[in-house]
Amino acid sequence: MKKLTMSLVFLVATLDAAALLAQSTKYPPLSEYMMARDAEIALAKSAAPDYVSDHATIKVFTASGFQTAHEGDNGFVCMVLRGFTGAPTFTPVQVRDYINYDAKTRAPICLDPLAARTVLPYYELRTKLGLEAKTAEQIAEGVQSAYAKGEIPKRPEVCFAYMWSADQVLGPAGHWHPHIMVYLPGYETLLGTKHPESPLPSIGDDEGTPFAVGVIPVDDKLAIKPQP
Repeated sequence: MKKLTMSLVFLVATLDAAALLAQSTKYPPLSEYMMARDAEIALAKSAAPDYVSDHATIKVFTASGFQTAHEGDNGFVCMVLRGFTGAPTFTPVQVRDYINYDAKTRAPICLDPLAARTVLPYYELRTKLGLEAKTAEQIAEGVQSAYAKGEIPKRPEVCFAYMWSADQVLGPAGHWHPHIMVYLPGYETLLGTKHPESPLPSIGDDEGTPFAVGVIPVDDKLAIKPQP
């Protein structure tokens, strides 16, 4: 398995640069982003161990954004991110501009209760702007403006999410190690590392901004297959 960071920081190194630059900056048809409801629920739940996901709120993607398919009781929220939902907001720019328009991305994630309150509205705003066919740059501007105006929550604290699905598709690089997402507002490094070439804890996206994301890989044996 190629050693990549969750946010495909080394995408340029693992794909032909000319092919990357040649990608269209237009969104594919909405139908390419859709999944059968039961399959999406199963994929969303595979983001976390069943003792978490069985009691979590499950959201599914629709033509009008994410909607609740099941109301949980533990404060966690599980869903399947699409390209425009989970792409970096600012950096790495090449990764952001590529992943934003990728219709194949299926990134199951299960946000802890704090992330469900502070990060989920950010993902929902990105999704709304993507569905409005805003460009990656326009999404970045919209997110930055909404954060400054208090239209999406501030992120004063570190929070977490599971991404343990065995069937995650993180853009063109496909599957990666099961891992913990760490939302680290303002962080520029995680344990002294930036975008390592080995699967170590690192900052993946938007370093030094309120939207900085760290990644902590876990043992591949913890990967979870979706269950019908």
